[in-house]
Amino acid sequence: MTEKPSKKPTKNSGIPKLFDLYSSDPAAADYKIFGRVPDQNRRGFLKGAGLATMGAMLGASIPFSKNMPSGLIPVALAETNGVIEGKDGLTLLNDRPLNAETPPHLLDDAITPVNHHFIRNNGIPPEEMDPETWTLTIDGLVDKPMTLSIADLKSKFEVVTKALVIECGGNGRAYFNPPAKGNQWTLGAVACSQWTGVRLKDVLEAAGVQSSVVYTAHEGADAHLSGDPEKLPISRGVPIAKAMDPNILIAFEQNGEPIHPMNGAPLRLVVPGWPGSCSQKWLTRIWLRDQVHDGPKMTGKAYRVPNHPVSPGEKVDKKDFEIIERMPVKSLITFPQSGLETADKNITVRGHAWSGDRDISSLKVSVDFGATWLDAKLNTAANTGAWQNWSAEIALPEKGYYEIWAKATDSEGESQPHAIDWNPKGYLNNTMHRIAVRVS
Repeated sequence: MTEKPSKKPTKNSGIPKLFDLYSSDPAAADYKIFGRVPDQNRRGFLKGAGLATMGAMLGASIPFSKNMPSGLIPVALAETNGVIEGKDGLTLLNDRPLNAETPPHLLDDAITPVNHHFIRNNGIPPEEMDPETWTLTIDGLVDKPMTLSIADLKSKFEVVTKALVIECGGNGRAYFNPPAKGNQWTLGAVACSQWTGVRLKDVLEAAGVQSSVVYTAHEGADAHLSGDPEKLPISRGVPIAKAMDPNILIAFEQNGEPIHPMNGAPLRLVVPGWPGSCSQKWLTRIWLRDQVHDGPKMTGKAYRVPNHPVSPGEKVDKKDFEIIERMPVKSLITFPQSGLETADKNITVRGHAWSGDRDISSLKVSVDFGATWLDAKLNTAANTGAWQNWSAEIALPEKGYYEIWAKATDSEGESQPHAIDWNPKGYLNNTMHRIAVRVS
């Protein structure tokens, strides 16, 4: 269940949740959450993108939306405290744009169910997500510009299915001290669903990549929060060498079903091992450029970290930031749920581990605050780009309070640190995950 919102959010708690907003200023809540501007009779929507967001949260369109009074919170949301349709148990971090993370214990499945896949939005989702009419344009520095339907993608290219990790670059930001601005993700902005689609590499090769190409540029159908149709909320890309990685998919299915609207239906990129911002949702265009892409959230400090170690709170010049590429080694304890109280001293512990485009070579757990470590059983990945599942049987010596720590080491010998490597934007937190257990 979502946590009950506090009436006075702290600096790091995100904006107030649905009830707080609607109780204090219903009209402002309409605009803040849904981008909703009613007509002169204080009914309906004048901005359709906001209607799409409300429909996505409700799980259906609203046939009589034109009659809906201003400032009215839909009863379906009121009854569930803002739970998003088809996203059971996610914690709402932000209403506009919509962002929600998954508590670690709900990520216990080897393949993340659709209802437990986190949501990271930068703008307002499109109104129309019809796979029958959706098209993808491939242009820029290509020999043969193309506009492809989803049916074209399925018929002209090999369709593949892969388990692939998507993780927000800011996952773990809530633990930075001093705090970093942005969504205060704790641990749950990561998932590993099965994605079905075609290789980006195959599509680009069919279009003909010109020799001068340096970078891709991705665009989606989501709208900017300002409502300005000329602005994109986000448009990132990857170096062309990365784009030719056969594990990057243009996906149209998630776990064998149509992609969830909040996960980018009906078409999205999936770029495993790199920040989730590279995996453009509601994908409409990929164009090739002879320079590093400079779209929204590609420049300045967005998805960038200092190119040298910095002390906590240190100011860093913009010229010293570099674009994040591969994500660091990381692990997660998904069972038991932190806070377990039990009379049993023998405990099964399990979770997942991943490291950009590398394999995990070992996963160790500790119950004595890192003094000694036990090797966990580590499974091989389902395929390149998937996380690896692990488990361990632990015997606790006596009654009392314990912390179980997990530490992954990847194929290049990099291990998770004890402490955060601080940076101004709160990216790439890969400190060891730990949970609390009390034996009575």
